[in-house]
Amino acid sequence: MKKLGIMFLAMAVMGMLSGAAFAGDTLADVKAKGVLVAGVKDSLPPFGYVDETTRQIVGYDIDFVKAIADKLGVKLELKAVTSASRMPQLTEGNIDIIAATMTKTPERAQQIDFSYTYFATGQKFLVKKGTVKALSDLEGKKIGTAKGSTSEQNVAKALPSATILSFDDYPQAFLALQQGKVFAVTTDESLLAGMLAKAPNKEEFEIPDIQISDEPYGLGMRKGDKAFVDFVNTTLLEMEKSGKAKEIFEKWFGPQSSTPIKRNFTITADN
Repeated sequence: MKKLGIMFLAMAVMGMLSGAAFAGDTLADVKAKGVLVAGVKDSLPPFGYVDETTRQIVGYDIDFVKAIADKLGVKLELKAVTSASRMPQLTEGNIDIIAATMTKTPERAQQIDFSYTYFATGQKFLVKKGTVKALSDLEGKKIGTAKGSTSEQNVAKALPSATILSFDDYPQAFLALQQGKVFAVTTDESLLAGMLAKAPNKEEFEIPDIQISDEPYGLGMRKGDKAFVDFVNTTLLEMEKSGKAKEIFEKWFGPQSSTPIKRNFTITADN
């Protein structure tokens, strides 16, 4: 029994060591295999969704990882992830980078490393028109959001009397709102605007000007993967300087887009 315990301990140590070595070599590994594997959302416009014409995943997040892959001189492979699965997929080595509307938090930063902020928004609510004028109107109500998201945590703190119903993704939560199963859906304003823009009955809903948090998005990489993090950060700064980052924003959120919002941030080394 003692020998068995020692064997399992040795295997665990070897696993940790191999994982640490793998994490530190992502940049070299990606170059060697010629492919960057990115975990992205596939049902959350305009960040990541399946284009009805091409059947390809497109969006704001995809354009950013495409730029990183191009800078590396490798192909881009996309894998669909959810809010709950994205970090496990990264730490288990199934993807190289997370580009999936991921808010940077101190808790998450203990498990993975983040890039500089490449998008910034705030958490709000999507409701039926005329039903919400103040945060107090949401007290004691059923509110839908996504499992494993910061939105789930934030709304529980902001509205302790509310009943939080967590779905696998935000489109499911929005469907519950349309069916009258929840009173509101909460997540980042940019995501709510994207869902609303695609809704056939969008005139029935609105996003009140009630914000409960700031949400800075970062690209997620394995902990301690310094060379890769540095490369990604350098690329992001170059994209900001060249105007490429703003160009991507205007494409998905500019005045001519289906989800027009103002760009109230720039990519800097301080965020």
